Amino acid sequence: MIPVQGVENQTIAVLGLGRSGRATAAALAAGGAHVVAWDDGVDTREQAQADGLRLLDLTRDQNWDGIAALIASPGIPHLYPKPHPVIATAYALGVPVDNDIGLFFRSFATAEWERFDTIPRVIAVTGSNGKSTTTALIHHILKEAGRPTQVGGNIGTGVLSLEPAHDGEVVVLELSSYQTDLARALTPDVAVFTNLSPDHLDRHGGLGGYFAAKRRLFAEGGPDRAVIGVDEPEGRYLAGQLAMAASDDRVIRISSGQKLDRFGWSVFARKGFLSEYRKGRQVAAIDLREVRGLPGEHNHQNACAAYAAARAVGIAPREIERAFHSFEGLPHRSQTVAEIGGVAWVNDSKATNVDAAAKALAAFPRIRWIAGGMGKDGGIEALAPFLGNVTKAYLIGHSARDFALQIGQTPYEIAETMEQAVARAAAEAQPGETVLLAPAAASFDQYPNFEKRGEHFTALVKALQG
Repeated sequence: MIPVQGVENQTIAVLGLGRSGRATAAALAAGGAHVVAWDDGVDTREQAQADGLRLLDLTRDQNWDGIAALIASPGIPHLYPKPHPVIATAYALGVPVDNDIGLFFRSFATAEWERFDTIPRVIAVTGSNGKSTTTALIHHILKEAGRPTQVGGNIGTGVLSLEPAHDGEVVVLELSSYQTDLARALTPDVAVFTNLSPDHLDRHGGLGGYFAAKRRLFAEGGPDRAVIGVDEPEGRYLAGQLAMAASDDRVIRISSGQKLDRFGWSVFARKGFLSEYRKGRQVAAIDLREVRGLPGEHNHQNACAAYAAARAVGIAPREIERAFHSFEGLPHRSQTVAEIGGVAWVNDSKATNVDAAAKALAAFPRIRWIAGGMGKDGGIEALAPFLGNVTKAYLIGHSARDFALQIGQTPYEIAETMEQAVARAAAEAQPGETVLLAPAAASFDQYPNFEKRGEHFTALVKALQG
């Protein structure tokens, strides 16, 4: 746990008592704060009270006397579509509102660092797609290179549940737009922006507000190094805003597809090869085509981002290349779970929307595609340009028949269930093909979440191996 600094003897309110809120309350108490807490859920409140937390009904104005700050969990709206009533009350009373990310950045450095040989550093990753894979890959590279490291934030451990930093440690954080938008302190040493595509627009008042939330990671203090994906206009704008000139190597531009050879520092992937350029000269290259844990152009962009971040903290290219080859990928994200009789089985259950499914379909040449579930607005007609790689689709779940009407001439079968889809794909797949679970739909018709869907697929595939 990282005790929160600067709160001793202050009364601090915590709103939301899920994993993040409970960890925040504990870290505040460890820093000497008097913690009061509230949650909209009756069961959650009762459990928190049974565990010793002091509850205070923050929906009542008279209970705000003496409260120095409100710490809100990231899932609670603080502005759009409208602020949660408790947060609105804090604004009206002039009580500062923060989240656990802001508390982390103001509490990470301690007096103990004076005894360290190497000051700890923080790498923070944000963007629309690839955040989790990029974060996990950076962490993996650091571990393989023998550097002390922890990973947390929107992936794995909550930020205040991490251990206090060790000598020379690099902490890698995945940060969502919900987290960056509200944090009052954002001071990573290296900040990574992967890409931008429309998401969470209701929470940010549109695409501009969503981008502004991501951009705060680079504006609230400014990192020593910024790794910026420049395949969208927003990334090019951000890189231009941060760099004093094209030769400014404090900004590392990354791309999957563009050749970036005219900047102070850049990393890009083209035709399966990653290249690092410094001041117009190539200084390193890696063949990504045989890196099984990072298939497809979208993962090549993740590789560029992770490579650049690792180079920014002093990891050598060959160490990064070795780590790439031992990276197994994240569960449910282009995860190869088995190869049986020359057929690869890939679990991309996290591909719950058209954009993610398109990236998965573009990553493999001959695909038997398992898709379906609870379809989203707009269906899957936008996937038409990516279906050329699909030998046959096996459609499951609530939207199976709707999907069948939207895939043109692509051969398909209504399989209904995951069991039937896996069995039929196993019977028909030929060596050199890939059976890909990329549902392009939510899981809630048959599974509680995408993880359970992916776990079921994986278990069925493992059973095929005997």
